[in-house]
Amino acid sequence: MPTENLIVSRIKKSLPHSIDLIVQHAVNDQIEVDFLYFSTAIDHSLFYQLVSMPLFDSQSYEQFQEKLSIFGAKKSTTITDAVNQMLQGSIVVVYYDDIICLNIKKVWNEDPEQTTTENVVLGSNKAFAEDITSKLSIVRTRYKRQELTAQQFEIGTQSHTKVMLVFDHELAKPDVITLIQEKLRTINVDVLQSSGQLEKLLNKRRYSLFPTMMITERPDRATLCLAQGKVVILVEGTQFVLIMPAVFFDFMSAMDDLYQSFWVSRLLVSLRYVSLFITLVLPSLYIAIVSYNPELFRVQLTLSIAGSRAAVPYPSYIEVLFMLFMIEALTEASLRLPKFIGSTATTVGGLILGQAAQQAGLVSSIMIIITSAVAISNFVIPINAMSFAMRFVKYVLILFASLFGIIGTTVGLFLVIGYLVSLRSFGEPYLKISIGEKVVSFPSPSSAPDGEAT
Repeated sequence: MPTENLIVSRIKKSLPHSIDLIVQHAVNDQIEVDFLYFSTAIDHSLFYQLVSMPLFDSQSYEQFQEKLSIFGAKKSTTITDAVNQMLQGSIVVVYYDDIICLNIKKVWNEDPEQTTTENVVLGSNKAFAEDITSKLSIVRTRYKRQELTAQQFEIGTQSHTKVMLVFDHELAKPDVITLIQEKLRTINVDVLQSSGQLEKLLNKRRYSLFPTMMITERPDRATLCLAQGKVVILVEGTQFVLIMPAVFFDFMSAMDDLYQSFWVSRLLVSLRYVSLFITLVLPSLYIAIVSYNPELFRVQLTLSIAGSRAAVPYPSYIEVLFMLFMIEALTEASLRLPKFIGSTATTVGGLILGQAAQQAGLVSSIMIIITSAVAISNFVIPINAMSFAMRFVKYVLILFASLFGIIGTTVGLFLVIGYLVSLRSFGEPYLKISIGEKVVSFPSPSSAPDGEAT
């Protein structure tokens, strides 16, 4: 029995609890080498094609090494580096004191799946794959320009997650690219698992209310943004990608706007902004008018609302908060329940809850209508990040309306707009509007860091 190589012994000693660690001693007539790898991390068909067959076809170690180098094998100078390469799906070949690493990682989830959060009527409904190489392949298939640039980073001291910065170096702004590169290099985290986590790490403001980066699963949206000079970040292990800079109006656009006719797309865009206004302002307007300014309604409508609230024993803001809380709970439950019972359970629960609450005199009948309108309008917003932000902002307006009536609602709305004007996304004004080739913007009075208000 041959004596075990010292390097092999040290690698095995550094991995004492790994039951999937495989150590093989391979010999042909002229060469005697050791293979070390994790059986759960490598592609065994590639192992046979790229390692086993070249070994038995080689007449010398130099010839075997040359064949491995054709497939991308690299020499490793330290045992620590060799172990790290094994953890990332490489096979380590040991020949005396020579260490060679060849990546033959087994790829999981390399096929694109159906979109789950951004569906369209026309156009493709295929999302990105989770494998980062497959993601880049999808982007290159759709964006065939030689200016397309991809830079790779590694984030996570323990996870070593691969991150790719993709942009068109002719269209993207150099200062934006430099800022993103600096932020990626300064990230210090143990484990990086998703694009959402990376977004929080890139945005230094912990209490940022509105999203300044867009998360999408659609390759066509990412391709369109590359053509607009934006930067796309691909993260290994998730089908979502990050797009930056992202302004307010990007979150109100859907890919259907490109695929529909002009007037249909304009109608849909108008519908979204009307829905945004309804979900943001309607609850606070109800409180303000019912509790402070009923004279704004016609007499018949005022008497109708007063009659429906005759049995309600508490102020209007309690009624609004109660119903909105139940709608938020139902929405969250629909996300957490299994798909085959989630929609049924929440629909039945909402109907029973609304009817029972109205009959018990806990809420008025018009409050049921307002709550339904607010919930439906919120779902019209195409991007979830903006939808979640608006769900929060409406409670701020409710607070102002409860204290100061219609004046409080107006002041609160102006404060929200002022906050949006002061925001910047990687140097871009947040309320920046693109009209054809002309750009109209509302810049803040002074320059501010990414996502910060002046």
